[in-house]
Amino acid sequence: MRRIAIVGAGWAGMAAAVATVQAGHHATVFEAARALGGRARAILATGVDGQELVLDNGQHILIGAYTESLRLMRQVGINPDTALLRLPLALRFADGSGLQWPDLPPPWDAAIGIARAHGWRWRERLALLRVAFGWQRARFTCAQHQSVADLCAALPPKLLQEFIDPLCVAALNTPADQASGQVFLRVLQDSLFSGRGGSNLLLPRTNLSELFPEAAARWLRGQGSVVRTGVRVRSVTAMPHSGCWLVDGQRFDAVVLAASSTEAARIVSQCAQTAPVAMAVPLCDWAACAEALHFEAIATVYAQGPVPAPGKHLLARPMVALRSPATGPAQFVFDRGQLGDPPGLLAFVASTSHGDRAQLEQQVLAQAREELGLHDLQAVQTVVEKRATFACTPGLRRPGARIAPGLWACGDYIAGPYPATLEGAVRSGTAAGQGTSSA
Repeated sequence: MRRIAIVGAGWAGMAAAVATVQAGHHATVFEAARALGGRARAILATGVDGQELVLDNGQHILIGAYTESLRLMRQVGINPDTALLRLPLALRFADGSGLQWPDLPPPWDAAIGIARAHGWRWRERLALLRVAFGWQRARFTCAQHQSVADLCAALPPKLLQEFIDPLCVAALNTPADQASGQVFLRVLQDSLFSGRGGSNLLLPRTNLSELFPEAAARWLRGQGSVVRTGVRVRSVTAMPHSGCWLVDGQRFDAVVLAASSTEAARIVSQCAQTAPVAMAVPLCDWAACAEALHFEAIATVYAQGPVPAPGKHLLARPMVALRSPATGPAQFVFDRGQLGDPPGLLAFVASTSHGDRAQLEQQVLAQAREELGLHDLQAVQTVVEKRATFACTPGLRRPGARIAPGLWACGDYIAGPYPATLEGAVRSGTAAGQGTSSA
């Protein structure tokens, strides 16, 4: 039985630990924070009535094509059918305009969904159909240097503003004129055209820590592994003659760095200082690649309004798209009262967010008044993740998973086909856990 250290207990780290144990080995997870989940975790807040609220550090959406995320949930005892609300893909605004995919296999769901879109002219619908089927004929590939805006240059401005732009920031958290066209097409291929239900939206009905990381920790401890919180790893040291690694002086057969790219780069740079020259060069190269990544922020403004009458909700649907003019930063709003939270609680999501919290709150509340007709909202918590995702730009070079023999990294920033998503994180974690276990 090999002893594997996992540094970081976010979704990637817990996926790596589960894969390690499934391979018959022992995992020890080190997490600097007290809470599990990394950038997808639960936080505590106080509502307008003074009652404690369990919120998330940001509103996350899963989709039906997140096969590895769903598999891991089931593995650790979470039933996705009850923990997630499954809805057909919809980008609908408060006035009812926009589109919604029907429950049909692809490509019929896309074709009929676009044909039935509300508020679009026929020439706009036909233009989107032509472009979408052109992507399909090209096998969802394009030149590495192309941006999403390049791919969609032939579309009418209304479709760019009401479909492509919100879809791009939701998937890649990068503006369309800066976002990688190739990654965008891969997301479309694996979601909209992967099979029936692959494009479904899966909205969490429980907090993000409990949705997977906390359940994974219980499962790991039940298998005899160790999960330690409040412990920041200071150093990882190579022992090339024995093929082992020291984590703050504790000996392991292999190590998975599941911390942020910045923290992983710090550990790897420090490790290179004492490593043999043959190992130090690739360690430094990996750290430089990780440090070169640029990041985009995501802000979530939680606001509460008057408690609706029994059986009523503030919004017509659990998720509503917002038109996000220059003074309205949020692209989506979620009715958390329809997802298991107290009635009247909303979560406004502003991807690629800029500005301070106070300004953001005022802009979002103004947006709610203008677009949703909600005049009595009060902000209760604003969470700004300044380094929420890497900027997914064309031709971006991302660090690889294997750093050195016995030293791996995982996370949503590791080289792979997906942008910074939960599915990208857990796939990376599973691959790293399997890699260290087979070494």
